Amino acid sequence: MTAPPDVLRGVQLPRLSTAPATFLSSSGQEAVELAAMAGLELFPWQQHVLDVGLRERADGSWAAFEVAVNVPRQNGKGGIIEARELAGLFLLDEQLIIHSAHEFKTSKVAFQRIEALILGCPDLRKRVLRVRNNTNETSITLVTGQVLQFLARSGGSGRGFTGDCNIMDEAMILGDDAMGALMPTMSAVENPQLYYLGSAGIGGQSVQLGRLRRRALAAVESGVPDPSLAYFEWSVDPHLDECARGCTDHDDADDPASWATANPSLGFLISPEFVRNERASLGTSGIFERERLGVGDYPSDTADTWQVIGEDAWRALAVGESDSQAGELAAARQRGAVALSIDVTPERSHAAISAAIRWRGGVHVTVVDHRPGVAWVVQRARELHAKWSPRCWVVDPASAAASLIPALEDEEDGLGVEVVKPKAREMAAACGGFYDAVVEQSLTHFDDAPFSSALAGAQKRPLGDAWAWARRTPGVDISPLVAATEAAWGLGADVEETSDPLDNIW
Repeated sequence: MTAPPDVLRGVQLPRLSTAPATFLSSSGQEAVELAAMAGLELFPWQQHVLDVGLRERADGSWAAFEVAVNVPRQNGKGGIIEARELAGLFLLDEQLIIHSAHEFKTSKVAFQRIEALILGCPDLRKRVLRVRNNTNETSITLVTGQVLQFLARSGGSGRGFTGDCNIMDEAMILGDDAMGALMPTMSAVENPQLYYLGSAGIGGQSVQLGRLRRRALAAVESGVPDPSLAYFEWSVDPHLDECARGCTDHDDADDPASWATANPSLGFLISPEFVRNERASLGTSGIFERERLGVGDYPSDTADTWQVIGEDAWRALAVGESDSQAGELAAARQRGAVALSIDVTPERSHAAISAAIRWRGGVHVTVVDHRPGVAWVVQRARELHAKWSPRCWVVDPASAAASLIPALEDEEDGLGVEVVKPKAREMAAACGGFYDAVVEQSLTHFDDAPFSSALAGAQKRPLGDAWAWARRTPGVDISPLVAATEAAWGLGADVEETSDPLDNIW
C-alpha cells in the first residue's frame, strides 16, 4: 500500500523496540503473502512486526515467546492479529489459537473480520469444517481439527485450553487475574507464543503491559536485547531515561512530526486533517496525548519488583569475570565442587541450566544456559556432564522439569546418573539458604542478566512454615533463579561420591 503523494506519512519503525538477537529465519514473508491472498494488504510497519515476531531459531522454536505491539488506536493493529491468525491456521499448523479481548463485543468484531477473510477466499474456505457463532462458542474449525477460539477475558476464561498461540487484544486492560487464567494454557505446548496488542497504558489496568514495557526499556538502556520478548511501541517522547521513571513530558502535541512518530498509519488510514481536528476537539485534557500520541500511564514498578532480595544487595555480590577468577572457578570444577540444576517454566516456554560452585568459602552461582523450549536441554546436559563431571544434577520432581528426569537418567542417551530430587521441605531449605547466603554475603555471581530479570520479578509462595519461589508469576521467567537455588543446595546434598562429601553449603 502507498500513501497519496504530498501527504504526511507515519514513521514505519517503532520508537521503542527490542527483540531477541538469536534467530535463523522468519515466517513473516509467508504470512504477509498469505494475508494478501485472503485480501488483506499490510502496511510496511505491520509487515515488520510479523517479520520479527515470526522469527525462528535453528531448532524451529520461536525466537520471541512474547510479542507486544503498543500503538495508538485506529492504526490497524487488527491487521497484524488477522495475519497472525491466518498464518497459525494455514501455515504453521497450530492446533489451537485463543483470541481474547477485555470485552466479548471486541472479540466478536475480530471474529467477524477473520471469518470474512477466510470465507471470502476459496482456497481457504474449502479447508473450513465449521464456523460456530452462538452464545456458547465462537470459533472456526478446519478439516484438520485446528481451531481458532474467541473469548472474553475473565478469571476463568481460557482454563482447560491448550493453546499454541494466545492473542491478547486490548492489552492495555490486562491484569494478573487474566494472565493467571490464560498463561498456564501453554504449559503442555512444545513451542508456544503469546501476542499482546493494545494502545497506551491507562494506569492500574495496564499491569501486564507495564511489565512488558519496563523489560523493553531495560533492554534499550542496557543495550542487551531481551532474550524472549519482541516489543514494538509507537509513541512520542524519546527521553527513555525519564520514561523509565514514569515521565509525563512528551514531544509537542501540536507538531505534525509528533503525530507521524506515534502513528505509523498516518497518511494511510488516518489523515493529518482528522488528527488536527481531533487535537482541537480534545484540547488539553490529556486524552489526545494518550489516544493519539501513545503517552501512557503505567503502574509503578516499585510495587512488584525486587520484592524478595533487594537490587542493591544483589548487585553488591557481583564479581567480574577476570582471568584469575575464571581460573579459580575452573579449578573448583575440576575438583568436583560443582552442582548443576535444570528448571523449566510452568508453561514450558523456557528452560535454564544453572551451576553452583563452592568457591572462596561460600558459593558462586551462574547461569550456564537459558533458552526457549525444552528440546535442547538433555543434549546440553550431556555436554556439560562430560565437561564438568559435577557431583550431582538436581531437578525438582514437582516442577515442569520433572518430565526430563527419565531422559536425563537414561544410561544410553542421557547422563547415566541418578538425578537428585529434592522434597518439598528441602526446596524450602534451598530457598531459605539462598536468601541467607545473600544476606550474609557468602554468595557471588557474575551479574548474569537472566538472574537480574528473574529476581526483579520473583515472589514468594508459602511452603509449610517456610517459603519457596513462586513459579507462576505472570510474565516473569524465574527458571534461572530456581535452577541456581537448587544447584547451590545440591552442593551439600547427600549423593554417592568417590571423594569425601562436601559440608552442607548452607
